Amino acid sequence: MKEILVFGHKKPDTDAVTSAITLSHLKNRLGINTKPCILGDINNETKFVLNYFGIKEPKYLNDVKLQVRDLNYEKNVSMDVSSSIYKGYTFMTENEISSLPIVKNNKFIGAVSMKEIVKYLVDSNMMSLHTSYNNLLDVLNGEEVLKFDDDISGEIVFASIKSTTFIENIKLDHNTILILGDRHSIIEYAVASGVKLIIITGNGNIKEDHLKLARLNHVNIIKTPYLTYKTSKLIPLTNYIDIVLNKNIITVNDKEYVNEFAAIANKTKKSNYPVLNKKGECLGILRLSNIHDKNKKQVILVDHNEKEQSVDGLEEAEIVEIVDHHKIGANTTSFPINFRNMTVGSTNTIIYKMYKENNVEIPKDMASLMLAGIISDTLLFKSPTTTYDDKIAVFNLAEIAHINYVEFANKMFEAGSSLIGKTTEEIIFADFKNFNIDNKKIGVSQLSTTNANEILNNIDEYVDTINKISNINEYDILAFFVTDIIKEGSYVLYSSKSKEILEQGFDLADLKQGCYLPGIISRKKQIIPRIVDILEKK
Repeated sequence: MKEILVFGHKKPDTDAVTSAITLSHLKNRLGINTKPCILGDINNETKFVLNYFGIKEPKYLNDVKLQVRDLNYEKNVSMDVSSSIYKGYTFMTENEISSLPIVKNNKFIGAVSMKEIVKYLVDSNMMSLHTSYNNLLDVLNGEEVLKFDDDISGEIVFASIKSTTFIENIKLDHNTILILGDRHSIIEYAVASGVKLIIITGNGNIKEDHLKLARLNHVNIIKTPYLTYKTSKLIPLTNYIDIVLNKNIITVNDKEYVNEFAAIANKTKKSNYPVLNKKGECLGILRLSNIHDKNKKQVILVDHNEKEQSVDGLEEAEIVEIVDHHKIGANTTSFPINFRNMTVGSTNTIIYKMYKENNVEIPKDMASLMLAGIISDTLLFKSPTTTYDDKIAVFNLAEIAHINYVEFANKMFEAGSSLIGKTTEEIIFADFKNFNIDNKKIGVSQLSTTNANEILNNIDEYVDTINKISNINEYDILAFFVTDIIKEGSYVLYSSKSKEILEQGFDLADLKQGCYLPGIISRKKQIIPRIVDILEKK
């Protein structure tokens, strides 16, 4: 079953990370193969939560762009270097491919093509052999008579002249590979000379005393039903396939992006490309026609539904489900999907309901994570986004997790408020969301803290950084809201271009940097709607 990736937005907060984990667990319990992921570094609060409950941080997901591994290319198309040319030729013919990757110890070393095999057969003098005893048996449909060596190398000699003339004029030694019918005098001469191999054509007989001498001199012997003429035609094809190996081959990594491969293919104009993994092992062969035969990565979005906030390459993936509690953005899908969107304070509240609806028992660790996500997003019920459903979920989850949720919330908020070792830019971007409203680029950052003075005491430095970010990234509006969890309000810092809009949005005559906005603690319900309302009136 194909794995489905579950993840939150690019600036992962506690609700996004925990909802990815808890929803993935639910799906897996329902028989759907999923894996939770994150799209960026997790903040201090989320780190505290995962460490507190002993939960492993989800794997980082860079993008969901189409990779070579997502294409339906020809899998398991390769051959070991110890194989014969004949075996490679037969494989290519039966599978209708013109190029065959060759491996040694499972590692790619080159490829052979039909063109190279034909050239070899035309140009070769066919008088030498470097192969294996087993290759000879396979190609010649042979019968093992005597075997002393796995590897067979030597010069080929055909006994096609009169026996006495052959014995008098042809010198045989341990480097000789002799091909003949049941010509006993020559066979006797050959085994006495200790040749490397005798191939007896037409299933000819060999005398027992000749076999005894052959055993004594370690002479390999094979019988074939084929007559000498056919045997002579097949013998070159018994050679190891690396004789016709081309090492100058363009390969493609299975993790390479499809658009990058297409650019290379357009330049090189090759038909086939061996696909390798990071270990150099050959996974198969990719044809140009395979580009259009793809298996898109399947994803489930949690705690967001807008492309701007999601993973890079989302347009190349298949969204199969969305679970969110924010406004509905402009994402479109090719097929109908399950879209669960509710006016609650946390995505985990929705997931809690989904566990109940599917009659899936909530284990202690998942209850703990859902509890943390809801408390974080509702600021322990202080946010105006809080609903009755959020409170009921927290009460029930706290009972399952055996947690005093108020004490836990205080510890979590305290851990999340720590700014030690962070730059002003890192703090501003820790929980930062982009919006595009009426072609206006808007960035709104929020920091929930129990000690707002850590920011306010360095207000000039933060304002300078905000203006720098705004100018470099061409934001029409850029604001940083420092939410005081205890006072239940926010201090606002902003770029110079944002002042007029924020004044109108919050009904202020002369907005100052660091102005306190009592009761303003929800970006989703109190901040963004005011900005949108003013922009739509302009």
